[in-house]
Amino acid sequence: MPISFPSCVPEYCARDLVLAFPALVDDRPVQCAITAEALEDHFGARSLREDDLVNAFLAHRFQIEQAARLLLGEVGAKPVLLHSGFFRFCT
Repeated sequence: MPISFPSCVPEYCARDLVLAFPALVDDRPVQCAITAEALEDHFGARSLREDDLVNAFLAHRFQIEQAARLLLGEVGAKPVLLHSGFFRFCT
């Protein structure tokens, strides 16, 4: 199952406090997201401000996409949400 990530800027969702980013699984778009808490706890986001979250995501994009790839490999072409707790166990 080929999984790739288009190189676009993630989308901030203030209501859910997440950054959403796309993946392509078998050439089908799948929504991925990472919580603001995970970005603060594990990737150095300085605050919940959109700029700080996006900067942390971009600085650690490879690790975040690898984590999403791991989960997508488990669940298939279904949306995934990366929580802080996931990174406690996978690092």
